[in-house]
Amino acid sequence: MNSAVLILGSLLAVAQGPIQAPPIKLGPDDKPAFPQAPEGFDKRREGIARGKVETLEYDSKSVGNPRKLLIYTPPGYSADKKYPVLYLLHGIGGTEREWMDSGAPDAILDNLYADGKLAPMIVVMPNGRAQPNDRAEGNVFASAPAFEKFEADLLGSVIPFIEAKYPVIGDREHRAIAGLSMGGGQSLNIGLANIDRFAYVGGFSSAPNTRPPERLLPKPEEAKRLKLLWVSCGDQDGLMSFSQRTRAYLKEHGVPHVWHVEPGAHTWPVWRNDLYLFSQRIFK
Repeated sequence: MNSAVLILGSLLAVAQGPIQAPPIKLGPDDKPAFPQAPEGFDKRREGIARGKVETLEYDSKSVGNPRKLLIYTPPGYSADKKYPVLYLLHGIGGTEREWMDSGAPDAILDNLYADGKLAPMIVVMPNGRAQPNDRAEGNVFASAPAFEKFEADLLGSVIPFIEAKYPVIGDREHRAIAGLSMGGGQSLNIGLANIDRFAYVGGFSSAPNTRPPERLLPKPEEAKRLKLLWVSCGDQDGLMSFSQRTRAYLKEHGVPHVWHVEPGAHTWPVWRNDLYLFSQRIFK
């Protein structure tokens, strides 16, 4: 069976016990906000400048041991320049390598740079499973509580590490967070709880770990400070209802946001397309 299907089914039992997702029901607002990415957008293109991807280790104060993350620096990167940062989170079945192994972020971003469509940025891909053994081993769903604890690791260790080691612009206007599935829920949970730290927040096919809207954003007017709030999902995704409830709350309370429903299920073609679209709309 496709691993994405297994993950999708198991996600319905994450967090507070079994969660029953209703059948997918699309309304008149559940449609694409932007055209799909062009063919070949996620393929390595010859004859263009490329960014660099490295694996780094940092000391985690909240977990209590060294942890790994990946960092992408853009084509033409220079220590003499200052860069904004996108923190890009993986799903429950992955690690810090999941985006690189399955999402082709380097190819997507390199191609966008070559086409002049992207603001230069650093992309950090951390491990959202904040526990001593953070590998995706055994029953990965048993580690769901560690994803909740990642907020302390991100704010207290990852961001300070990146801002001490790289020439980044360390204010909210130059800091973004986005992710897929469990990482999409994390991005919404963390980003909307820390609007003083993030100006761009994106949830791609967010999982059931996404807080209910009243907890996610108890003071909707605060979200109007965001430069971009992005919520997206595939039109055949069994977790659609969790994104729809977030969207409905934002719409009801007049919070500016992007609601993008695209063709696809809980799969990588959707998340690659989301990265392509989201990345072009930040830091501009």
